[in-house]
Amino acid sequence: MTVVVDHVSRRIVWAREGKDADTLKAFFAELGETRCAKLEAVTVDMSGAYIKAVTEATPKAQIIFDRFHVQRLVQDAVDEVRRDEVRAATSEEDRKQLKGTRWPILKGFWNLSLFDSLRLSQLQRENKRLYRAYLLKDAMVRTLDCTSESLARIKLDQWIRWARRSRLGPFKRVALTIAKYAEGILAYVRSGLSNGRTEGLNGKARTITRRAYGFHSASALIALLMLCCSGMHLEPVFHYPGSTH
Repeated sequence: MTVVVDHVSRRIVWAREGKDADTLKAFFAELGETRCAKLEAVTVDMSGAYIKAVTEATPKAQIIFDRFHVQRLVQDAVDEVRRDEVRAATSEEDRKQLKGTRWPILKGFWNLSLFDSLRLSQLQRENKRLYRAYLLKDAMVRTLDCTSESLARIKLDQWIRWARRSRLGPFKRVALTIAKYAEGILAYVRSGLSNGRTEGLNGKARTITRRAYGFHSASALIALLMLCCSGMHLEPVFHYPGSTH
């Protein structure tokens, strides 16, 4: 499904079965041209379909790319480098050196345990390519942590140039994507808006689905989502025996 959440009210305002441009266009059609023109910012992932729908419906709104999806691109690149290194290992000793590196290189610096830090210091000596990938991932996180857009712009430009010359194929590809969508990424730093609220409501949707032991149609799930997550308040009318209306 496609779910639309209002950043101001922090509530689901619309949901529809499907995950493509036409699905999201249906939301903007229902919203109408007048209200679409009032939209100031829209947070999305880097789906080309969603970007196209938003750009066509609200050309003046600022597109903001969700921080989680930007970091996920970089984390996926790190894991791809790790898998490439495992496949390229020619001896048991080389494979042993890479064992247990998956989670430490994906963790944030502040979440590293003493063992994780020790493993990364060993990795710096044992596999410089994978350690370089870890540093690139950590640098992107620190860039997104910036509170100054001008500083973030400088750091993002530096990161793109570093990734392009890193001699790591996955990061060269990610650098192209980051460069293409740089303004939308920097808009996150400026506004602080992300899809975090939507992701949280997606978790609630999965909980609702489990509680209902599965729905047989998307419309049934959407109806319950709107009941539980849209701020809707129902006031049932009670009929007492003998009363007339």
